[in-house]
Amino acid sequence: MSQVLHALRCVGTTGLTRVAAFTGLPESDVESELIDLAVAGLVTHHRDFGGWALTEPGKAADAERTTAELDAAGGPTALAGPFKDFLVLNPELLDLCTAWQVRTVNGTTTINDHTDTAYDQRVLGLFTDFHHRAVAVIAGLAAVVPRFGRYESRLADALARAKAGELDYLADNMASFHTVWAELHEDLLATQGISRWHG
Repeated sequence: MSQVLHALRCVGTTGLTRVAAFTGLPESDVESELIDLAVAGLVTHHRDFGGWALTEPGKAADAERTTAELDAAGGPTALAGPFKDFLVLNPELLDLCTAWQVRTVNGTTTINDHTDTAYDQRVLGLFTDFHHRAVAVIAGLAAVVPRFGRYESRLADALARAKAGELDYLADNMASFHTVWAELHEDLLATQGISRWHG
């Protein structure tokens, strides 16, 4: 399966840097493959947005490949249990991101300006605990479809950078813990052929 094609299916219109982060491939390799995919009519480049996107044939090609991949792994039922485990954690991650971005001071909700180190450390601790449990869930997903294993190292890297002082790596940039988790969610939906708005 083309990792580049699948990246665009999961993240939407985007540039080389994000596709490279998603796939783990060098940007030069990503660009070369995108050009080949464009020649094949599977992707297109939007000059106005400065990004690449799937064409309808590209979406169909990736859907066919992910369906075949899942069928080879035992079909949708093989992923059902690990996906349910993911869905249990998902609301908690959203709550943690909210706690990182806003906080209540004297009964008033306000933007977290990260001047309260003790508060930030408490939330970071909760992210660390969440990550330990997420590792187990991702291992279950990867046992069915091995490529899901890449998300663990990406989450670990984002968390480590946040702990080292790059605070936007929790919830506020395109390589943040939250963004990587959202990409995993979209990947799981795409792989199973579930609409974004399902359920």
